[in-house]
Amino acid sequence: MNELTLQIQKYKAREESFKQLEAISKLGSWELDLRTKKSIWSDESYNIYEIDKNSGINVGLDTFLSHLVKEDVPRAISILDTVIQDNGVHSFECSIIDGKQNLKHLLLNAKVIYDEDNLPLKLIGTTQDITEYSKLKKESSKFAQIMDNSLSEIYIVDFYTLKYLYVNSGAVKALGYSKEELLNMRILDINPYLSKMEIKKLKREYIENQELILTRTQHQRKDGSIYHVQSYIHSIDYGETEAFMILDTDIDDIIQLEAKIKYQATHDDLTSLPNRNYFNDRISNLVKSFNKNKINFALLFIDLDQFKKINDSLGHLIGDEVLKEVAIRLQESIREVDILARLGGDEFTIILKDINSSEEISKICTKIIKSIKQPIIINEQKLYISSSIGISLYPKDADNDRDLIKFADVAMYKAKDAGRDNFKFFNIKMSELALMNAVLESDLRVAISEEQFIVHYQPQYNAVTTTIIGMEALVRWEHPVDGLVPPVKFIPKAEENSLIIQIDRIVMRKSMKQFTKWYKDGYKPGVLALNLAMKQLNEDDFIIFLLKTMKELEFQPNWLELEVTEGEVMANPEKSIEKLNKLSAMGIEIAIDDFGTGYSSLAYLKRLPINKLKIDQAFVKNLPTDEDDVAIAKAVIALAKSLKLKIIAEGVEEKEQKDFLVQNGCVDIQGYYYFKPIPANEIEDLLKKEVRI
Repeated sequence: MNELTLQIQKYKAREESFKQLEAISKLGSWELDLRTKKSIWSDESYNIYEIDKNSGINVGLDTFLSHLVKEDVPRAISILDTVIQDNGVHSFECSIIDGKQNLKHLLLNAKVIYDEDNLPLKLIGTTQDITEYSKLKKESSKFAQIMDNSLSEIYIVDFYTLKYLYVNSGAVKALGYSKEELLNMRILDINPYLSKMEIKKLKREYIENQELILTRTQHQRKDGSIYHVQSYIHSIDYGETEAFMILDTDIDDIIQLEAKIKYQATHDDLTSLPNRNYFNDRISNLVKSFNKNKINFALLFIDLDQFKKINDSLGHLIGDEVLKEVAIRLQESIREVDILARLGGDEFTIILKDINSSEEISKICTKIIKSIKQPIIINEQKLYISSSIGISLYPKDADNDRDLIKFADVAMYKAKDAGRDNFKFFNIKMSELALMNAVLESDLRVAISEEQFIVHYQPQYNAVTTTIIGMEALVRWEHPVDGLVPPVKFIPKAEENSLIIQIDRIVMRKSMKQFTKWYKDGYKPGVLALNLAMKQLNEDDFIIFLLKTMKELEFQPNWLELEVTEGEVMANPEKSIEKLNKLSAMGIEIAIDDFGTGYSSLAYLKRLPINKLKIDQAFVKNLPTDEDDVAIAKAVIALAKSLKLKIIAEGVEEKEQKDFLVQNGCVDIQGYYYFKPIPANEIEDLLKKEVRI
């Protein structure tokens, strides 16, 4: 191989290496003959512009200018003139649209080559694709602006000196210092409350081992005021300095919101008293601390007597005002060390701390009861209410919070059973009673699901025509173990837990089904009298249920009489009138049961859609010897006649009672004198024989 061939090969090798370097760096080279206007481009220059080298296109200055975006053309021409007249290297950033219609950002470097006469001969230079770099630069600029204009405080801190290397405008605004002042300060200058442990955690070896450190601290402004911040800390490369960046989301509003949320979670909205959550936490802590401090305390459960009547008759707004006043009176009746809470509804509880005797507890309970009994004046109206209090003692009655609460609740119900408006201490007999009640309630729920209830019927008799005119359906519980349970044993518990609604519906369905059968069989059982509790009547779906049941069983509305007690009707007469009118419009008769016991207003009585009055057995029992009962019975009979209402007396057991009532115009009788409540099969025997008495 001769020397020329070797030099050619070396030249080609260098040229190939140069091409590879151009491709790697995205750097194209070019030259422009200023006299012929012809250009020579490297392969990478063609690649940058996305022009096919073999397409035959004569690349040149016009090619460059045609790819420039319009706004960069005047500047490019101006710089070209400057380069030609100057001997230096000039740089120019511009944007082009390449052959594939992509926007690219380029950096051009150019220099003029002169001939031996010092005249411009060639323009040589490089073109570099800096699109990605421009994007990063732009994003970096945006990020820098975002950082500086952020409402959050952003700091970059030297690891070793804890001096600020950078602070943003948010920090300047929050602290009240200038940027120059802050850059001459250290962390401790604005964080004077950092503990030694917190300062220790700002060392490089600790922060670098954590992706992100989250902490709360306090900043001190230039004016000395303090505010809370939450800090996010992580290490960062900041030039050649080892540093960490702190981002401080001012959380005074959050601290206040957290305090508000915590308060709302532990306090009652209406009375501002501690609520059930707070109470449960406090009593649990007291029990846990007993082993250390040996502190005795008493737990009081307070329930307002018949508060529901105020809500039902006067509305919840008045009821709420009553609860607010009660809360104030309870607070005034106890000591500063005691804890008062509202559990919900009309139930309150008090923890009496450091109690040494039952006498001391009794004194406080007496004070509470007297305070609650005082008239409550709302909208110039005097309202009266009383309270029942149950008391359990720690650790005498129980050594755990669950039993202590349960026993105070049991004692409170015992106070109600004893006539209300008083207080009772828990004893073991009450616990046994509570267990019995719990078993009874559980059995009742099973009885409802299995429909263990049967219906007995007590005929209503016309003493003049000696015929059955109807019969009252009375529920009996056929317990699988205890046998037949009378209503007095389970009805109060059913009413207490609203189970009476489901029981009543079972009775309604069974008795209507039986009456329909009797009528289809050709008997004349008269009217079916069903007791209707106001709880049942107030159910949203009651009338729908009643209509659906009658239609399904082919039961006629004129066969039905619904009995409502006077006391329940008068508790909320306006609401009762509205509900009963709907039933009356369906052709169902309405009777007032236990008439004479509920202190009816004659004005309301006249507006009620009633068909019958039922003289209560309390006024029948001593007829005809008791003068007061005689007067009341005669007055009720006269009232019924004047209002053109039917009248019936219940609880008639003696001939003398029956005779008196008939002689004074009450000929419809219900009671043991004629019939006791009996099962359906015995009623059917009576109907078959067409009994005459």
